[in-house]
Amino acid sequence: MSAVPAPRHDSLWVVDTRALGHRPGSMRTLRIAVPLDAPMGLEVLAVPPGDEVDLDLRLEAVAEGVLVSGTAAATAVGQCARCLIETTEPVVAGIRELFAYPESATAATTEEDEIYRVVDERIDLEQLVRDEVVTALPMAPLCRPDCRGLCVECGGRLDDLEPGHSHAILDPRWAALRDRFGTGSPESTDRPPAGPGE
Repeated sequence: MSAVPAPRHDSLWVVDTRALGHRPGSMRTLRIAVPLDAPMGLEVLAVPPGDEVDLDLRLEAVAEGVLVSGTAAATAVGQCARCLIETTEPVVAGIRELFAYPESATAATTEEDEIYRVVDERIDLEQLVRDEVVTALPMAPLCRPDCRGLCVECGGRLDDLEPGHSHAILDPRWAALRDRFGTGSPESTDRPPAGPGE
């Protein structure tokens, strides 16, 4: 089993917990905007690189570790699941997780990858925030709740087309005439072309 790697000291995601002093009840707040160097979210909807995640957190020392609670907020960019245009989606993810002290009973009785841990008196928030943001994102983002999607005939976005947009269904027996002259029957589409002598 590999050891938990030490957090990078130069990362904005890494928080020093030494001020809490392992004293249950001691607390500090953290309000910071962290820029992303990689997308955060789903394939169809994600907070893009360069954008920021706003963290509003409380770090509280408890007997077994550091309890982190609060919110992570950002704006995700993706594609509407119905009409395929670009859409943005505000996301606010709730955060509540224990980072266990290395000497705690919690750390001693769980596998390395089962819980988050305090390493060298620091906690790395990145994976926790990523996991919670992904959970908070909609699986099928919409540009608006009543988006009508695309026309199944022409592929046009229905919200951009004229009211009553439709496609006349041409009797397939007129197809050759339409293909040759660029027109269909001006009469009923239910009647085939007249035969000789009619």
